[in-house]
Amino acid sequence: MHPLSGSNLGTLMTVLARNGGASPRHWGQVAGILGSVLGRMPFTLAERMVTARRLKDMPADLPPPVFILGHWRSGTTHLYNVLSRDPQFGYLAPLPTGMPWEMLTLVPMIRPMLERQLPQGRYIDNVAVTPDSPQEDEIALANMQPLSYYHALYFPGRFQEQFDKAVFLDGVSERELALWKERFLLLCRKLTIESGGKPLLIKNPVYTARVALLREMFPEARFIHVHRDPVRIFESMRNFYHKLFPPMALQSYDHVDVDAVVLDTYGRMMERMLADVADLPAERYAEIGFETFEQQPMAELERVYGQLGLNGWQAAAPRFSAYLDDVSGYRKNTYREDPETASLVARHWGPYVKRWGRQVQRA
Repeated sequence: MHPLSGSNLGTLMTVLARNGGASPRHWGQVAGILGSVLGRMPFTLAERMVTARRLKDMPADLPPPVFILGHWRSGTTHLYNVLSRDPQFGYLAPLPTGMPWEMLTLVPMIRPMLERQLPQGRYIDNVAVTPDSPQEDEIALANMQPLSYYHALYFPGRFQEQFDKAVFLDGVSERELALWKERFLLLCRKLTIESGGKPLLIKNPVYTARVALLREMFPEARFIHVHRDPVRIFESMRNFYHKLFPPMALQSYDHVDVDAVVLDTYGRMMERMLADVADLPAERYAEIGFETFEQQPMAELERVYGQLGLNGWQAAAPRFSAYLDDVSGYRKNTYREDPETASLVARHWGPYVKRWGRQVQRA
């Protein structure tokens, strides 16, 4: 089932109209998406009515969230999976990700049926997916409003334009941004209800380029940035697009220059993030190297908890350790060492290699 199947009618019609619709060979998929949207509409409206009072009665300010930042394929998912074992946090699970409009009503009612349809692993790597696996909120938000980089993947006819608009907010109108903020807060409030009022743990690579906006919305939020060997990021991003386009794209994507997209995005994202966090105190912003985290995870977690002043380390540590033992046999994707790739990365991302202690050899 296509991820847009969980959208509301307004979002679906908007993204179809803005992007010129789907290619003829994908019209059947679009019909299926529309059928899902229309079939769910009574439940979508019912949840709005049922939850309206609960949302209205919530405090204006939510508990300060913890955001996990990092370019795609930096190791953010591993950290997210570990931190989600801390019972003090609420987070987004797979079923609410796919059906954010009905997450508090229909989803619990048909949870057993939906769980049987979950994939065993993610498209892009070997990471297992369970009913309680923490998920990025981007697919959920792509189903709630039209500003999402997933829409560039779904409709890649104008990929670069759509991608830059969604990730860096290039050319975004005040109305579009206001709608995104409204729907993001709606999702956060529903998650807070679902979790019983816990502070949220949120991971989304897009937010690496939106720290200033997030600080405006959540003045007391904490941020953890995961960085990784940039050569591995570049190689993994090639695989990322290779795996995601076929099942998700509703238009041709042959024209997309993946290398150019990745090279441009990483530099812009890191520059934006470093500017946005420059004045954050140490107790609000921490960095963690993926390779170091792999080698000594418990020590790094304890350091981050101490630096950010996060409570609950004693209760969370055994849960972290148990999870890490469970995934100790996980095998990452492997890539062939390529001197030309290393040289390309060194030319484009040299300042960030230097900042985080990487030494990328030129060909």
